[in-house]
Amino acid sequence: MYGVLVALGLVGAYAGYQAYGVYNALDNFQKDETESRFENIPVEPVNLPPKWEGKERVNILLLGGDARDSEVNGIARSDSMLVVSVDPLTKKAHLFSILRDTYVNIPGHGKGRINTAITTGGPNLAMQTAGDLLGLDIQYYVYAEFEGFKSLIDAMGGIEFEVEKNMKYTDNADGNRYDIDLKKGLQVLDGDKALQYVRFRHDAMSDFTRTERQRNFMKAVAQEMQSTWNLIRMKEILESVQPYIETNLTVSDMLKLGQLGLGLHMAGSAQVPPMELISEERVGTASVLMARSEDRLLDYVKEVLAGDETLTPAPDTDNADGTDARGGSVKAETEGADTGQ
Repeated sequence: MYGVLVALGLVGAYAGYQAYGVYNALDNFQKDETESRFENIPVEPVNLPPKWEGKERVNILLLGGDARDSEVNGIARSDSMLVVSVDPLTKKAHLFSILRDTYVNIPGHGKGRINTAITTGGPNLAMQTAGDLLGLDIQYYVYAEFEGFKSLIDAMGGIEFEVEKNMKYTDNADGNRYDIDLKKGLQVLDGDKALQYVRFRHDAMSDFTRTERQRNFMKAVAQEMQSTWNLIRMKEILESVQPYIETNLTVSDMLKLGQLGLGLHMAGSAQVPPMELISEERVGTASVLMARSEDRLLDYVKEVLAGDETLTPAPDTDNADGTDARGGSVKAETEGADTGQ
């Protein structure tokens, strides 16, 4: 009897220790002005959405930066840009990867590649720019450097993942620290190997296949984060990545998202713009990507959010006139999807 009480007391103490540590680690993700890597970027007024209350769709911009590519203000252009969109009511999550060379309107600064928005006006401008492109209210951002990504994967004990082909690239910067040398096959990727996988783009489709790899790997990471072992070790995981992460999420926001995360279902992922809407253009001497139609792009995002890739597809019963078997318009059904606006 006394042994049981002692055991319960130890479990309670450990849970309290973990909860306190998790809270402190989360609190350190949000940096004050003196600690922020964006302190030298002028603060500009932007049109940000209302605060997330917990019941409406929430959208989070994930920004990956290579510190070696830092510009004069100390911030690197976004090496990767992904948007996680979560519907708290259905517990469905969707992941969008934005091609970094997409040529868009950057509010207050004219046209430019979308990955320059963060160096122009910081994460708030990056959120507004990405939100305008997707037709979504983006409430939050999470900025991570390469070393933060590696630390996350290592803290989780690596990710078992199928590498679809051999990948090799020599990067002579930083003493070849970021060389890529991966072999095809199922394996456990540690932080270094995982970073190699999501960075590789030296094949025929370049950034197009890279963003697909990033989405697939991030889905594997999300699934692994929900495992019991990683939930128990959450304090250690968060503390390991804290120095490399910056976000506008408050602790209360993160705890609300954490509660959602336990029951979240990854319903789909997509590239933006999709291949069928991409137009390759030249602006001056630079090659950029443009969406052929902004309206069609917004419709595409709605369609993705309305779908669920994990469900068994229904038989193709669409009629040649664009209506489904029930006589309703296929497009009209997708236009009613909730996009968070």
